[in-house]
Order: sequence, then structure tokens, then C-alpha cells
Amino acid sequence: MTGLGQVAWPPAPIRTERLVLRESEARDRAAFVELFASPEVGTYVGGPQPRDALERAVPEVPGRRPGLFVIELDGAMIGMITLDRRGAERRGHVRPDAGEAELGYMVLPEAWGRGYAAEACAAALDWFADALPGEPVVLCTRTANERAMRLAAKLGFTEVERFEEYGAEQWFGVRSR
Repeated sequence: MTGLGQVAWPPAPIRTERLVLRESEARDRAAFVELFASPEVGTYVGGPQPRDALERAVPEVPGRRPGLFVIELDGAMIGMITLDRRGAERRGHVRPDAGEAELGYMVLPEAWGRGYAAEACAAALDWFADALPGEPVVLCTRTANERAMRLAAKLGFTEVERFEEYGAEQWFGVRSR
């Protein structure tokens, strides 16, 4: 996995009780467009993107890169999870050399409130802990995003600091194994 060490990518699909985490496929394109165009999803990530621009820009197989898992429910994409290195230029780090793995996720609004994000993120974090034992994982979210704050606590993230970024107060936490 580029940026996350010598991890083979893509891993075999990860199966949970209700979900599959897998590499993206061409059939996921419409869901990627919907995810990034959604006003609800965009509330805490800089706003929705224009659908017509997304239709032109999203590749035939979107999101196919190391560190990105599609969240699949009953054969359809309902969201995505990313594990990327946090850039050294950004605020919020737990290692002196920066570059921690950072968890990100987005789920379509129709799938909210059913525990899918928690189930998928927990599975991705377990996979990461097995692939790179001892590596910390960080998460950053706006303090106004109460759902994300509750999920971070449920996943075992503890607060390191709060700071201003992107015009809003951010909560920055770490999960260590």
C-alpha cells in the first residue's frame, strides 16, 4: 500500500456480519457521484460538489487506489473508508516525524443510523492493526459533527487536541493498539 508501508494491495475482501469491504469497481461509479454530491454528506467535509462536474470528472473505476475500501451492503456500495498518511503540513500529529495513518469515511445518508459506519470502520481498523502492528491511527473531525465524535469514541479514539482548521474547530484523536 503506497504510503502505508509494504502492505499488499488490494487485500482480500473483508467480510463483517452485514458488510463487505473491498476495492472499488466500475459498478460503484454512480454511488461515488452520489456520495460527493450529497448535501448531507458534504455538511462537514467542505460542502457538496456539483453533480454535473462529478459526472464529467469521476473516472470509470473511481477510487481505485491503495488505502480506499468500498463499503458494500447487499451487493451495492453504501460508502467508503480511507486509510491515508496524514500530511506533515497539517496540524495534528502524534509522532514527531508526522505521517500517521488517518482514518476517513463517508456513508450515503440512506445508510445512516444503522451502525454500518461503525461496523465498517472497526473492520478496517482491525485489518490495519494486523497489517501494520503497533502503528497508531488518527482521526480528525469537526467538533460540530456529533455523529462522528460519537463514532470516534466508540472505535476507541481518544482526544489529543482541538484546533482551528478549514474555518471550524477540529477534534483530533488517536487510536493505539
